[in-house]
Amino acid sequence: LFAEAGVKANVSKRKKQILKIGHGGTLDSAATGVLVVGIGKGTKMLSAILAGSKKYTAIGLLGKATDTLDATGKVTEEKPYDKITKGDLESVLQKFTGDIMQVPPLYSALKKDGERLSSLMKRGEAVEAKPARPVRVYSLSLQHFQPPLFTLDVECGGGFYVRSLVSDIGKELSTCASVQELTRTKQGPFTLEEHALYEDKWTIDEIARSLEHCMSLLPGEPSHKKFKTEDPGETAVSCE
Repeated sequence: LFAEAGVKANVSKRKKQILKIGHGGTLDSAATGVLVVGIGKGTKMLSAILAGSKKYTAIGLLGKATDTLDATGKVTEEKPYDKITKGDLESVLQKFTGDIMQVPPLYSALKKDGERLSSLMKRGEAVEAKPARPVRVYSLSLQHFQPPLFTLDVECGGGFYVRSLVSDIGKELSTCASVQELTRTKQGPFTLEEHALYEDKWTIDEIARSLEHCMSLLPGEPSHKKFKTEDPGETAVSCE
């Protein structure tokens, strides 16, 4: 997904331009889905554009905990889950809706002395857990339950970790749990369904159309020219 403003990209051999590119928030290494990228002046607009909520679809696994809280880590604990019902799980979800306190996972992009906790952990260095902090869950629902797997739809605010949520749900059910699959389906106004540009459409024409579509979501919708491609010898995407 691209959030673009004030950019003129020219791939002519006669002239080269350097564009600033930045993303609007990290995704877990094993996660998929929406990652908004800002280009040029769009990098300065990301905070404002993405001030809204995020949505995720997560598949959790009951009965097994890992050090990373997802399927990429080493198993640290196993507990029985056979007595847990769909009703039990739905009842527990109510405790994790609204304004709650959450402890971030040790394997995360949070930093200590300028370095990510995940990098320190991978090197085997001792890392203390960050203190619990307030986060907001706008909605949380159970979409599917087939033990040991369960599927959640989550809409949350910034700073929220779905891996911590699934782990905490497991503990609340007197077992343990970890994330098996995680997909971000929405970030701010951008959704996986409406704005994602899949790899088989990574052409200059499709990128130009995607940028134009995303421009309508920018605050104030600045004046801009329609994105277009030029002759084969010189391809340009412009916005002024």
